[in-house]
Amino acid sequence: MGGGGQQTDRITGTNTRFSTYTWEEVQKHTKSGDQWIVVERKVYNVSQWVKRHPGGLRIIGHYAGEDATEAFTAFHPDLPLVRKYMKPLLIGELEASEPSQDRQKNAALVEDFRALRERLEAEGCFKTQPLFFLLHLGHILLLEVIALMLVWYFGTGWINTAIVAVLMATAQAGWLQHDFGHLSVCKSSRWNHLVHKFVIGHLKGASAGWWNHRHFQHHAKPNVFKKDPDVNMLNMFVVGKVQPVEYGVKKVKHLPYNHQHKYFFFGKSVSLSLSLSYLFSYYVRYFLCYTQFYGLFWAVILFNFVRFMESHWFVWVTQMSHIPMNIDYEKHQDWLSMQLVATCNIEQSAFNDWFSGHLNFQIEHHLFPTMPRHNYWRAAPHVRALCDKYGVKYQEKTLYGAFADIIRYNTHLKSHGFTFKKSFCSELFLYNMKQH
Repeated sequence: MGGGGQQTDRITGTNTRFSTYTWEEVQKHTKSGDQWIVVERKVYNVSQWVKRHPGGLRIIGHYAGEDATEAFTAFHPDLPLVRKYMKPLLIGELEASEPSQDRQKNAALVEDFRALRERLEAEGCFKTQPLFFLLHLGHILLLEVIALMLVWYFGTGWINTAIVAVLMATAQAGWLQHDFGHLSVCKSSRWNHLVHKFVIGHLKGASAGWWNHRHFQHHAKPNVFKKDPDVNMLNMFVVGKVQPVEYGVKKVKHLPYNHQHKYFFFGKSVSLSLSLSYLFSYYVRYFLCYTQFYGLFWAVILFNFVRFMESHWFVWVTQMSHIPMNIDYEKHQDWLSMQLVATCNIEQSAFNDWFSGHLNFQIEHHLFPTMPRHNYWRAAPHVRALCDKYGVKYQEKTLYGAFADIIRYNTHLKSHGFTFKKSFCSELFLYNMKQH
């Protein structure tokens, strides 16, 4: 697997001989079945390993031919253990004359961000407060019990049913499964995975594997077409500033995208509800509890009404920090710059922290996905200072402003006059005029 690399001796405690490679050689290995990555200047052939990667095969593929050091550090809380698994994949290292970063990335910024992470680790920002998460789990279970008891004591009247639905929708199990899914609660990855499966499966009725497969790709390459599943709308929507023009020029019209601001609010919730149909135990528990009071038909209606509220809550919170931001094809930016161009924060308040599950600190969450959410506020001033130093825009909005941006964004295409009837030149002219 030398790929033209020069053979060289390295001091490893054995007589193993490794190759050295240039970035140009590494960047030739980006296709499925032939993928190399660079981590801490070492070159790894992950072509077959991707099929066994716990985070899914696509997330490694998204970094094929690139320096994946920052993503590697961000996603793995136990780096020594992961390095042990990577040893058989090692095929060489970068030539001494090669920079540590590929594609003209700012080496000083990358180094300062690494130093910031080390500082936050030293300050205890990656240490969990177990009571915080135990209380969240307890309040979720308590609301579930209260909802069932209300039906048992007060019956199935409309007012009581509405109260029950609100209690079930505000349990916020979605935020808690997110914490465990990011391995930010327990010291052991195994326990994080076990509790994640319990919360997302038995309390939400969704699949942990499905969540891992999609969500880690989103974190690895946020708002990057063909890499972030959250902006892969399966031709239902067009997003960003680039895709509408591209679809307009190519006259792609699977749906009336100039009217997507009308069906966005319904379509997003439906697509999420369809995803919540994986684990059998949740549905057995729900229907055993509620069909005895409501009957099957009205139990299904209640279920879908709760899902409708939950999904709207979830989508508005998660997308207010991403959809109005830059959405484009791969630009091969460093970790900090890539996350900041695709992410913004919502100002801190007790309500915003609760309402969003602390995802109002979306910037800090994306930069440090394994950091417990109760520590985001501690990291935020340091991140902002680093951004100011290098001229990276750190955006923070009010909750109202963030919601308004989503509405403005989804009416943006209509204001563009995006009707797929304009020629190439007039489409580009209209687009540029609207931007200025």
